[in-house]
Amino acid sequence: MRNIDWFPLILSFKVALIATALALVAGVSLGWLLARRRFVGREALDAVVTLPLVLPPTVLGYYLLVLLGVSSPVGRAIKAVTGSQLVFTWRGAVVAAMVGALPLVVKTSRAAISTVSEQLEDAARTFGKSEWQIFWRITLPLSSRGIIAAAMLAFARSLGDFGATLMVAGNIPGRTQTAAIAIYDATQAGRDDYALTLVVILSVIALALLYATNKLVGDNTHA
Repeated sequence: MRNIDWFPLILSFKVALIATALALVAGVSLGWLLARRRFVGREALDAVVTLPLVLPPTVLGYYLLVLLGVSSPVGRAIKAVTGSQLVFTWRGAVVAAMVGALPLVVKTSRAAISTVSEQLEDAARTFGKSEWQIFWRITLPLSSRGIIAAAMLAFARSLGDFGATLMVAGNIPGRTQTAAIAIYDATQAGRDDYALTLVVILSVIALALLYATNKLVGDNTHA
């Protein structure tokens, strides 16, 4: 236990925190759009956003690898702007985890925002409040429990991402090897004690997050 390598777990936390923050910004925006606006293709957009939930992780990872690789226009543009590529870096792991967690944020935040009375928002408009002010002062506070729950689910999802992360970031010890990938490697190498340690830690964190999410959503339902 004294020689345990904590890097994969630390990297997983780093990736999950950044991925969750990015997924929250994009997911809450999309959740609001889907909950409050009627437009052609709305349900098609919802289906595209939800797709990562049902695609095999390796398929999602393949799409991201093709999209972000240096041979693609997007990949070349990223490298031209930043001077480095996303694939086979920890930043690639962030993108993979964020895309995987995004549907959870969108679905949960859309449901939470839909529960906010539109009459309250309409009343604010009659007082000359802008859509931005209405969102920050009415919609967001009243849907905050659901959005916090979405953040916890996204973090749990990002923390344990495996397939897409492996495809996009690779398995480079000390650089891109997250906890989920380290568990796989340790199991293959017969390092069962190390694998079990990471499994227990991730399981306890996931269970705690799910329990907190259930309590939060349950308390909000009975409020």
